[in-house]
Amino acid sequence: GRGKYQGMLGALQIETEDGHSVKIGTGLTDAQRRNPPAIGSTITYSYRDRTPSGKPRFAAFLRVREPGI
Repeated sequence: GRGKYQGMLGALQIETEDGHSVKIGTGLTDAQRRNPPAIGSTITYSYRDRTPSGKPRFAAFLRVREPGI
């Protein structure tokens, strides 16, 4: 991260189920930025729309999804 988030996570780089790569920086608390989800974790996120190529727009982190759910 930069500025206020120096030394912490700035954004999560995720891959959607349909193969798009998206960065999600909105919705994370400062505690989550200090201790981010493990690589390979499944997360839940919201988004407002999709680009013409199908990539989520304005994605925001909601929570880490628990295994088996």
